[in-house]
Amino acid sequence: MRLINWEALEEMQKMEDGSVDLILTSPPYDNLRTYNDTLNWNFGIFKDIAKECNRVLKKWWVIVWVVWDATIKWTETWTSFRQALYFKDECWLNLHDTMIYKKHNFSNPSNNRYHQIFEYMFVFSKWKPKTFNPIKDRKNIEAGKIWSWGKNTITQKDWSKKERPRKINTDYWMRYNIWRFITSNFKLHPAIFPEKLAEDHILSWSNEWDMVLDIFMWSWTTGKMALKNNRDFIGVELEENYFNIAKERILWKQ
Repeated sequence: MRLINWEALEEMQKMEDGSVDLILTSPPYDNLRTYNDTLNWNFGIFKDIAKECNRVLKKWWVIVWVVWDATIKWTETWTSFRQALYFKDECWLNLHDTMIYKKHNFSNPSNNRYHQIFEYMFVFSKWKPKTFNPIKDRKNIEAGKIWSWGKNTITQKDWSKKERPRKINTDYWMRYNIWRFITSNFKLHPAIFPEKLAEDHILSWSNEWDMVLDIFMWSWTTGKMALKNNRDFIGVELEENYFNIAKERILWKQ
């Protein structure tokens, strides 16, 4: 494990080509927060970051990019999709899945539009993903029943055909690509995403001892879940206060 208190782009430029198995991160959202006046973020910086993400990512592996759009002068910025298109068209990554992180409540009430309750989780892959460990927690209400379709056909000794009903033995199906989580109650960072969100992506797109990178580490949520599940981890965070929070969370296993 390595934690680095420095600027993400500079640190990524020091890394070797194809040295990371999974990048799981959440970039600044349209300057919605200043993060103690350390934030230096625009689309030009994003493009440099995206190129470095592509360079350090191994072939066949995945970037999970969790992002949201600000509303400025009564219109959404659509920065999220500009970033997704740049990854796809300029970095030549596949947009493997457009997933949704659905929150249990909203933080910014609106009086002229429906309350915003989700964020995008773009899954980019360098070619076809090598690893996919689907989470199967969607309960199958048909478990134990006999299908009325899809029966097995068995050939008898006299070459006649006999149908044998097929029993549903699966208790749980793979979940959908809309994930609902309760937002974190960890108050030392204003925009932390749920630990379970980080953990489920780590479990889905990597294996034990793989290298996970978070270039906007904030207060160590991704790193905590990576180590919990026996992954190696590199975390980069510029803002010193959040970096120190991350170190304290490691010390006290929070």
